[in-house]
Amino acid sequence: MALILAGCESAGSSSDHGRQELTVAALPLTDSAALYLARDRGLFAKEGLDVRIRPVQQSIQALPALIKGQVSVIASANYVTYLQAYEKGTLDLRILAEGVRIAPHMMDVLVPKDSAVRTPADLAGKKVAVAVLNNIQSLTLNAILDAKGVGRPVYRQILFPQMGPALEQGQVDAVHAVEPFDSAIQGELGARVLLDGDSPPVQGLPASGYVTTRDFVQKHPKAAAGFRRAIEAASKIAARDPGAVRAELPKYTKVTADQAKSLHLPTYPVTADPAQLRRLVRLMRDQGLLKKDVDPAPLLAR
Repeated sequence: MALILAGCESAGSSSDHGRQELTVAALPLTDSAALYLARDRGLFAKEGLDVRIRPVQQSIQALPALIKGQVSVIASANYVTYLQAYEKGTLDLRILAEGVRIAPHMMDVLVPKDSAVRTPADLAGKKVAVAVLNNIQSLTLNAILDAKGVGRPVYRQILFPQMGPALEQGQVDAVHAVEPFDSAIQGELGARVLLDGDSPPVQGLPASGYVTTRDFVQKHPKAAAGFRRAIEAASKIAARDPGAVRAELPKYTKVTADQAKSLHLPTYPVTADPAQLRRLVRLMRDQGLLKKDVDPAPLLAR
């Protein structure tokens, strides 16, 4: 939280250049590529915004700051956590733009190369690392395993940077890692891909977005709309030119330019689609992560 709170007093204020300052918390994932593209391509400046990015290791770390108005937006925000907070009444959620949707091998279940876990059925009762409990990783993996008619694992919360060491030291039997950590663990440990996180029935499922509060949207409608337009413009660049994403990744992650060339990228949707988000809501309902249906359409800031 120290990374977030440093300088957060300026969130939503005006900069020396006459542009409105926004503080955005973001994870060092491929999910955040449009945010950095928008900054580096001048798309935020074009909208009269001065966006300051604060790195976090879990998007949930920034939730208290978002609620207090110390952070304007959370990027790479996994929808599951924020829809749950909305249902509980702890967050008056608004979604400014979609972040990414799941694509082939953007996240994988990895096991040690000599592991006795050979098939998805072998995961039953085994320890699997996820970044946050009851989030998009466990939700999607449960759905995949349920569709195969096999048992579920036991989840352990381990931050992405610590997943490789945890797997190597035998603290867990498998990790559900996202890029760029997915490829890094494979490269450094020789870990084996047991399961593609983009398997049926979760193929193309919305995974993360750019979230804020209703209060922010109401108080700063121009900034909210400008931020959305900038992200959507950047997502359009990312969708048509994966090379632009690969060039951006070394600037905010620990991957090298050579490593970025081989990463499996997610899908960057140009506009938010309520129908796709309803797929996510239905899965959450099926697994008991939501007690009632939540219509995502009214939550999209437009």
